Amino acid sequence: MLCRYRISAIYSSPAARVWQTVTPLSQRLNLSIHMEADLQERRLGDGVFEDFLKAVEVTWQNPAFAHPGGESSAMAQKRGMAVVQRLFEKHSGQQIVLSTHGNLMALVLQSFDPSVDFIFWKSLTMPDVYQLNISKSGKGLMQRLWQEAGG
Repeated sequence: MLCRYRISAIYSSPAARVWQTVTPLSQRLNLSIHMEADLQERRLGDGVFEDFLKAVEVTWQNPAFAHPGGESSAMAQKRGMAVVQRLFEKHSGQQIVLSTHGNLMALVLQSFDPSVDFIFWKSLTMPDVYQLNISKSGKGLMQRLWQEAGG
């Protein structure tokens, strides 16, 4: 699916399940995968949550809230957007791939489309692919590219 685009670089979270997702693309395009620490998933908090979905939902309802030992949605969004902005400037006019985790991806997309919310995050599939076109003015337009088999 992504091979039809003129991709000039691939960046990934250092988590194995994330870079393994883009490894076939990198091999097919003969591009290296650049590890980007700040594409790592948002740390929800210390320990195990009895109701994981509820724990995530609370952070979407209150972006400044962080569970003990965790990162708030606002902090994660700021971290993710810093990566997007830096790579947008570095690869001006080029198409690049960022491989990250669903929560961070949704928070970044929310920066461009405020309708992205907890329900949007819950609807993501693994993997999922969104194209984000960012204009020079900084506005972004997103489009889902991924379609599940049979969907």
